[in-house]
Amino acid sequence: MQKSRILITCAKGAVPYLQEELVALGFPVLAESVASVTTEGAMEDAMRLNLLLCTGQRVLYLIKKVVARDAGELYNEISKIAWEDRIDENGYICVTSTVDNPDIKDSRFANVKCKDAIVDRIREKRGQRPDSGPEQDRTVINLYWKGDDCSIYFDTSGEPLSKRGYRKIPLKAPMQETLAAAVIKATGWEGGRNFINPMCGSGTLAIEAALAGLNRAPGILRNNYGFMHIKGYDKALWDDLRATAKKAARKNIQGRIIATDIREEAVEAARKNATTAGVEHLIEFSVCDFSQTDVPEGGGVVLLNPEYGERMGKINELEAIYKNIGDFFKQKCGGYSGYIFTGNLELAKKVGLRSKRKIQFFNGAIECRLLEYELYAGSRKTRQETGE
Repeated sequence: MQKSRILITCAKGAVPYLQEELVALGFPVLAESVASVTTEGAMEDAMRLNLLLCTGQRVLYLIKKVVARDAGELYNEISKIAWEDRIDENGYICVTSTVDNPDIKDSRFANVKCKDAIVDRIREKRGQRPDSGPEQDRTVINLYWKGDDCSIYFDTSGEPLSKRGYRKIPLKAPMQETLAAAVIKATGWEGGRNFINPMCGSGTLAIEAALAGLNRAPGILRNNYGFMHIKGYDKALWDDLRATAKKAARKNIQGRIIATDIREEAVEAARKNATTAGVEHLIEFSVCDFSQTDVPEGGGVVLLNPEYGERMGKINELEAIYKNIGDFFKQKCGGYSGYIFTGNLELAKKVGLRSKRKIQFFNGAIECRLLEYELYAGSRKTRQETGE
């Protein structure tokens, strides 16, 4: 396929890190929104982005922009696209959408009109139509309709890129892999120093840190993407892209990655997920209270993602935990950069330390902050007196 606009979605707050990735990969940044970045390229570029992007959620390849005032015009305009050259009549399609049009009260109606236009066209041209439904594991069409402006995309990711393929045991309310990757990029950790992750849960942060430190393509484990179900899919090219990515990965990292949790089942799940990801040998797992986590000399990043709390009883319980995180930072983490990812800034005040930075992210619909603390080895006053 020819070069086209490519829209890459991401979590709110992750846009700066997605932009950094795109520039590093040699792609232009043409536009941005609160949760997406636009670049351009051919379908093979979309394939490469699916394989290599750490912070992107979906890679949408623009098929066509049209003007449609109502559902009838939408159907007519989509019917003009030569879908029979792009989608197999024996295939399966799913239509997703974002709709802001005064005539459309339910985006599912727009999905149906878009789907009908596609399958009717294919049936007319090929004598048979593809099946359709909600599953996103084959051909996925994305419709963005705002006012009269309508953009139709191939969702070349299919299922979101956060589904790396390694998290077989997710546990309760895990952080999405793509958000975890953005949070790690925000800390600046790249593998040269230590990465300490108390309260590791199912291990997502530690695993994403290991992948980042190795420069390993995050999409390497997945064996199914939306682009594989579009006519013209070049499997030989995909195999070449994977082989190139494998050669670019490092064999080891300089720093240590330490992940702990007080729950034995969490550490066991994290270890199994890390094994599936191929990085279990790089992560030192142990069962302990976060305050007993080993923090070796040498500095680096210590990152915690404590619970945010929703019920008042839980809030009161968590106040002590947040205070203890502050004590842990002061007593054991001198020389490190400390980070807390939380959706509760009132609880964060209990840490008792002044944050150096407050970086906004969204974990789903929850507005969060990544709070950075500069943790001095010894008191700050002592360092100033000695000129350190």
